[in-house]
Amino acid sequence: MENSIHQIYFYPIVIESCEEGGYFAYCPILQGCHAEGKTYGETIDNIRDVIKVHIELRKKHHELISFVEVKKRSDINIQIPVPVGI
Repeated sequence: MENSIHQIYFYPIVIESCEEGGYFAYCPILQGCHAEGKTYGETIDNIRDVIKVHIELRKKHHELISFVEVKKRSDINIQIPVPVGI
């Protein structure tokens, strides 16, 4: 069976450093969506998986699904901290 994407939705996430190492991410508009990872990339992959499962469960139970609407690509704003040694 082919996996197809019907629509793409954008969900803001917040990534924070953990004192014990690694990162913690959460999605402020989807209550309960959070994940951890050893790297930024792993953390983003993990929170994306959590968001997908969260949305699938909400669809299954016919619940409202929040999302951020992007009307055009120039409206996408991504903020990524870049470490700079001075």
